[in-house]
Amino acid sequence: MRTPVAVGGHLPAFLLAQRALACYGSVMRARPILIISAIIVLLFLLVWQFRSARNTSEPPAALTFPPPATSPAPPPASRSSDSAPTTVRAHNLMLRKGPSFRVYVRWLHGQLIRAHRNVNPSFDDPESFSIDVKTGVLRANIGDLSNFLNASGMAKSPLKNITLSGDGNQVRVRGTLHRIIPLPIEMVGNIGVAPDNRIQIHVAKLSVLKIPFKALLGGFHVSISDLFHPEGIPGIQVSGNDIFLDTQALLPPPHIRGQLTNVRIVNPDIEEIYGNAQKEVERVEQWRNFIRLQGGTLDFGKLTMHQVDLTMIDLSDDPWFDLDLAHYQEQLVNGYTRMTPQAGLQIFMPDLDKIPRNKANQNISIEWFKNRNAPPPADVAK
Repeated sequence: MRTPVAVGGHLPAFLLAQRALACYGSVMRARPILIISAIIVLLFLLVWQFRSARNTSEPPAALTFPPPATSPAPPPASRSSDSAPTTVRAHNLMLRKGPSFRVYVRWLHGQLIRAHRNVNPSFDDPESFSIDVKTGVLRANIGDLSNFLNASGMAKSPLKNITLSGDGNQVRVRGTLHRIIPLPIEMVGNIGVAPDNRIQIHVAKLSVLKIPFKALLGGFHVSISDLFHPEGIPGIQVSGNDIFLDTQALLPPPHIRGQLTNVRIVNPDIEEIYGNAQKEVERVEQWRNFIRLQGGTLDFGKLTMHQVDLTMIDLSDDPWFDLDLAHYQEQLVNGYTRMTPQAGLQIFMPDLDKIPRNKANQNISIEWFKNRNAPPPADVAK
């Protein structure tokens, strides 16, 4: 075929049209590829835009660093350590139990036991714990015990106006029996420890109007069960000629329990001995009066102390450290506190009867901190 010749440097018109048709055909053949490519680019842009929007709406992730292998952080205290019993030690402590009863603790080593599993022992609630004594020597004044029995313990009994006395293992109980007419009575017995850690009084002699009991048995029909009605008195049980006293149930809180090894009258007190305490009593003879608490959790006031490390020390030179749980915050306010290097607390406290009862003492304030030129109170500055 003959090739057309350009005229004047220009291709013929039919040749231009032929080439234009060829280019159009090539474009039409490439069109699906271009459409597919455009769709892919569009999808890529949409995905990129979505990820960018999500990253701007979320805060950047914090940088984390692996913990040092040589000195890992100590683990937090576990729930088991918080609920563990608190160890208690006390020397020459006079613990007030209620308004008219006191227990004199010559020495005590034991634990504070929760009364309720999920409730911390609290100084503000003596019912929230009991004291489980491992070794100890505790005393109660016989006069206090008589007054307590007359006021509450024996309120439902026909035996009134009780007085206690004795010496060693012998105890004497006097009172007035209200049976038709008031009759003065006297019981003499031996005091000891029952197998279940209760105090046992075995009555060996009972007299009414100073006449032996057996002579009046037929006329007045008097028996030990007539004198005591344990059904209405917590902590007292009568069996035959024996009277059993459970001091944990009979006396006001905080309740004290433990392995009782001996009980006797040491005028003017009744003395209870738990475990083998003689060596510890001798070891702390010259120590100051104190109570020390360690471990577990303890509430006092608005504070809760975990892994308890608390020591209360008597500021006075009195024979006994007078701690009144009903008014212990007054003793804290009028003492002073310091923190130990182990993050424990040492609280130096006055006896309750040594606290001044003036108005200035009741209005403790830190208003002075608002004036730089005002000196702090004397008890703060010392």
